[in-house]
Amino acid sequence: MRVVILVGLLFLLSCRTESVDYKNLSWEGEQGGIQAVVEIPAGTNLKLEYNAESGSIEPDQEEGADRYINFLPYPGNYGFIPGTYMDPARGGDGDALDVLILGQSVASGTVLEFIPIGLLKLRDAGEVDTKVIGVPLAEDQQVMDISSFQDLLIHYDSARRIIEEWFLHYKGYGVMDVEGWEDEAVARTYIQDWSR
Repeated sequence: MRVVILVGLLFLLSCRTESVDYKNLSWEGEQGGIQAVVEIPAGTNLKLEYNAESGSIEPDQEEGADRYINFLPYPGNYGFIPGTYMDPARGGDGDALDVLILGQSVASGTVLEFIPIGLLKLRDAGEVDTKVIGVPLAEDQQVMDISSFQDLLIHYDSARRIIEEWFLHYKGYGVMDVEGWEDEAVARTYIQDWSR
């Protein structure tokens, strides 16, 4: 019996995952891409957010209950780009840059290296709310053969329109406005401009 308990404890200890210090991660990936922290996996509706105080990703609360998006599930892995800060003194929202990565669904908390392919410029109740759009750097996580905004326009323009429509309506009618799109070069510059 002791052997079984000891083996069980060893198994549990080996399954332990090291916690990631998201706050001090760089936006620059080791493979030449950009790093992102996935808060909300593709295909889900539970609104999760990184809590810098606790260092963990937790459900967003609204009136004491977990908040769910009352719309279609997220069309990609949604999160933030570590090592960035949108300074309110410069017109930012006080958070890290938002990112939507079009690829296989990954678990919340995954650090995913990606290639930026564009920038979706929105207004949320009149305030600037820009989203970096990307694809995973690892080919086995990709769902579309895209490496640039032009690829998105030429080969997957219907996906671009779906993303735009999703962001336009996921908070309800009339909350969001779409201002337009920029290409991957502008997206990279945008990331660098907001890096810490």
